[in-house]
Amino acid sequence: MNPVVTPETISLVTGDEPLVELLTKPGCPVCHIIPGIPGATGQVGPPLVLGTTGPQRINDPGYRGQAKTVHEYIVESVLEPQRFVVQGYPEKTMPTWYGSKLSALALEKIASYLERQTEGSSAP
Repeated sequence: MNPVVTPETISLVTGDEPLVELLTKPGCPVCHIIPGIPGATGQVGPPLVLGTTGPQRINDPGYRGQAKTVHEYIVESVLEPQRFVVQGYPEKTMPTWYGSKLSALALEKIASYLERQTEGSSAP
């Protein structure tokens, strides 16, 4: 009997990949606009300009997370995507298994990049 291979059983990124691969291999551009990442024009999830929107989200009256910084908010959003869903975007769309398939190093690098992106950003 062959084991079943599903997205949940495949490691997405280790953290050793170049930044563009850290965001494209997991499929982030399919759902999100991400400044500086080629092809990141997705419209399903909110644009990942957390340097601009992160503080607003943490201070949103509907935010029920534990993050105190934008970096913590990004990590929390990947690990527990249902903790806060940005108004105007569908719930239960971000896969809950993403966090378990990113190494700690990959998640830290992704969060460090995204927390610096602002409206109008165009390059890493």
